[in-house]
Amino acid sequence: MTGIVLGSGLGPLADAVHVERVVGFGEAGLPGSSVPGHEGRFLVGHFGREPVIVQQGRVHLYEGHDARVVTTGIRWMAGQGVTRVILTNAAGTLNAEHAPGTWMMLADHLNLTGVSPLAGPQFVDLSAAYDPGLRVVFRHAAKESGMVLHEGVYAGLRGPQYETPAEIRMLRAIGADAVGMSTVLETIQARALGLQVAAFSCLTNWAAGIGQEPLDHAEVLAAGKLAADAMIGLLGQVLGRDGGR
Repeated sequence: MTGIVLGSGLGPLADAVHVERVVGFGEAGLPGSSVPGHEGRFLVGHFGREPVIVQQGRVHLYEGHDARVVTTGIRWMAGQGVTRVILTNAAGTLNAEHAPGTWMMLADHLNLTGVSPLAGPQFVDLSAAYDPGLRVVFRHAAKESGMVLHEGVYAGLRGPQYETPAEIRMLRAIGADAVGMSTVLETIQARALGLQVAAFSCLTNWAAGIGQEPLDHAEVLAAGKLAADAMIGLLGQVLGRDGGR
């Protein structure tokens, strides 16, 4: 079974799911999300041939929650039988070759939140945090369909403020291709539970100092909705092939 987490503006992906049961965040032990574009529920059903649980929205550190609360959904889905998760997010792009309106598959990440969902001696190997086999499958599927799919490094920050131009220059210097406020803690938690992880950033805008327009959450939501169809097609290709296996 596959778990799919939908980020800001990516709710339309849920419309492609044949829903059999709806579970509110409260029933799964999560607080409600206060962020526009995050519905705050789980959809249990099928996407193509694959049984799925779709987490429609997420909660964030910047809403005042700690790292354990932020990753509750990952633990809940694992308890329901999920063995791999596909994480999506909206992100700003730092890479001149990765234009807004396209998608980036995460090859690695920088956890710059300063926290971890793990406690005690949980020494989890993150040398291949984003499953190499899954990345090959998605890379080939994107190529077959003609979808532009970049690959790169995602920097996860706490937020909620957007980054300054100086911070963006720093992030570029340490190897980031995209920046956002989620995903890294979910990946850490998923890997600690032995789940396979693939993750994708919808590149909604140029990061500060690269583009000329002021950053705005409404723009993020609108760009996510426009790009959702491409991801629906990619997931349909992969999960429709005997569950992507």
